[in-house]
Amino acid sequence: MSTDDRATRRVDLTLHKPWFALYWGIKPTVVVDGRGHPAQWGVGTWQVPADETVTLAVFLFNRMWRFGRAERAVEPHQAPALVYRAPALPFLPGSIRAPQTKRSQA
Repeated sequence: MSTDDRATRRVDLTLHKPWFALYWGIKPTVVVDGRGHPAQWGVGTWQVPADETVTLAVFLFNRMWRFGRAERAVEPHQAPALVYRAPALPFLPGSIRAPQTKRSQA
């Protein structure tokens, strides 16, 4: 089976920059199974194998060091949406989590 014939799925990743951060002009890099992909702040979609667990990581780079690193293994049965939150300070880690669902108001 060639790589073109493999079943795939999409993972949505929302990249949030804090409203107040002690850095500017920095864009995130998304790493999917060891391959880096430059990204923009906001919602992005990455294609991954449908039947494999993939490692999804995000980091920020300011020309001197990497920071804001967060990593998560995404299994085939998990929801296809994640949220990355960047740190406000350029020496703290970021976080990747499932998006919070809004509760309906009664």
